Amino acid sequence: MFENITALIPSSLEKLAQLARWKKKTIVSLLDILLCVQSIWIAYSLRIGVWVLWDMAVQKILLICLLTMLPIFILNGVYRAIFRYAGTGMMITLARAFAFYSVLMGFVFVVVGIDGVPRTIGLIQPVVFFILVGFSRVVGRYLMVDVLGRNRFVGEIKNVLIYGAGNAGQQLAASLRSEPAMRLCGYVDDDRRLDGQKLDGDKVFWSQHMSNLIEKEQITDILLALPSISRKKRREIVDQIRAFKVHVQTLPNMQAIITGKISFSDIRELEIEDLLGREPVVPNELLFGRTIVGKTVLVTGAGGSIGSELCRQIAKSGAHQLILFELSEYSLYEIEKELKKLMAGQNISHLDLVPVLGSVLDSDRVREIFALWNPDTVFHAAAYKHVPLVEANPIEGMRNNILGTQALASAADAAQVSDFILISTDKAVRPTNVMGASKRAAEQVIQNLAETASATRFSMVRFGNVLGSSGSVVPLFRKQIEQGGPITLTHRDVTRYFMTIPEAAQLVIQAAGMAKGGEVFVLDMGKSVRILDLAETMIRLSGLTVRDENSPDGDIEIVEVGLRAGEKLYEELIIGNDPQSTAHPRIMKAHELHIDQEKMDDLIARMRGCRDKTEALDILQSLVPELAHGRDNIAVDKAS
Repeated sequence: MFENITALIPSSLEKLAQLARWKKKTIVSLLDILLCVQSIWIAYSLRIGVWVLWDMAVQKILLICLLTMLPIFILNGVYRAIFRYAGTGMMITLARAFAFYSVLMGFVFVVVGIDGVPRTIGLIQPVVFFILVGFSRVVGRYLMVDVLGRNRFVGEIKNVLIYGAGNAGQQLAASLRSEPAMRLCGYVDDDRRLDGQKLDGDKVFWSQHMSNLIEKEQITDILLALPSISRKKRREIVDQIRAFKVHVQTLPNMQAIITGKISFSDIRELEIEDLLGREPVVPNELLFGRTIVGKTVLVTGAGGSIGSELCRQIAKSGAHQLILFELSEYSLYEIEKELKKLMAGQNISHLDLVPVLGSVLDSDRVREIFALWNPDTVFHAAAYKHVPLVEANPIEGMRNNILGTQALASAADAAQVSDFILISTDKAVRPTNVMGASKRAAEQVIQNLAETASATRFSMVRFGNVLGSSGSVVPLFRKQIEQGGPITLTHRDVTRYFMTIPEAAQLVIQAAGMAKGGEVFVLDMGKSVRILDLAETMIRLSGLTVRDENSPDGDIEIVEVGLRAGEKLYEELIIGNDPQSTAHPRIMKAHELHIDQEKMDDLIARMRGCRDKTEALDILQSLVPELAHGRDNIAVDKAS
């Protein structure tokens, strides 16, 4: 019999949920009328000390209350709220309606008075009525969301822990109660004093007990409800649970959620960027503004990973005009559309956006751009950067990266641009591939021009990989994990430097603010990361395990495919050993030797007409004597 009753409840609720909206409103209003009658019985019986269901006084109270209650509830929107989503908003609506109702009842029964009815009924009945109606809404929400919602759900239910018992965690827990796929098993918090306490019925556990809790409750997901958590703390949490098959997700940072209530929809995947990135350093506004504020700024490669972020930072920093120079029509369209949306959202009205299609190799187009808009600052981010593609197309890579830089920088010099900043790469240091060598040659073009320029400050900024850029390992690994593996790794000993794109762009702009001419600025990239460790961490963040000899039943296999042509095992940032500090703690400065102007001009002249691969590589070797083409490929082949 009990089983029949438990089965009847969900089926009845399902029928109720399928009713037309007006029918549901009618049922709720009839329920409120019944509760009003019940509140009158309770209030009157409490006042006279005897249980009375019907007499003349009850009839008078009932008539006045019903004639008053329904119009007030309707006018205050009590029946416009969706019953199953009863929450703070509905309670506020009820409180407002009952405020009007209580005032009117107090006036009628207490001030005016009704013959045969105790005056205190005007005070007692509204309170009892409010309690009954509020309780009905809470019960209704529980039945329609928890009972009906979970009865409808047929998928796998996940056991969830919320890391963080603060305000964000409690709001998230409230949202989780309407998620039938989630079963909240409690909170985890670093404050030991909260261990064993309960928040709205859910237990709080000290974080040091988390490992035991994961095993005991068979936890599948951990939600980090710590919007202001540091990256170091995130890494510690991940390290603590890395032995378990647990999916880790997080709330966005505090700035992203500060204006709105936290809900389950705010949860996002915990990305590798959240762990590898560093705590930001507050930008030096003087350095940030010297080449930007009130100026006309030209960014080449404006639609690329670095170029687009430079444009975002410049747009928000008080530039007068921003020229978006881009070869790809689609990329130019995308970045212009994004910047217009950014300007509208942040009320930036003083900035003039100029989208320009063209190639830095087109000298006539470049000179035309400088003549038309007379830029004050140039950030040269346009380049071919993918090592294997440039290895396969060395002549085009060299032309774009070297001749394009030479054409753009020469035009800037002729136009007496105030500042010219070349975006370079750590692959330019003791290069082993065409791409790196071409960027080192481009650096030398700028170094030579810096010695002869009369008005333009030429400088360059060199840094390593940026997280999430097109073609980098992070989006590649993420896609491979989504597809079920395997993850392809070129060599288990490969290490790389990583930095977030926003931090790199901020530091580039601040380095430009320190330039006096000829500097090679080198960004402090922190510690290098072993790519094998990166792959394993990304697998675990997805709630999966690594499949190897020790764990043949794991989820994702990591396969070594061999170094790509020209690829390095490790990267360097400085050619010499004497980096100098600057006014910024994360920007260093190096003075590096370069070939003389006469030899540079001769080699570039030969390159212009060169279409033979062997000859082009010989020219590149002369431009960059330290080029050791394929050095690490040869070393690995010998070792194997």
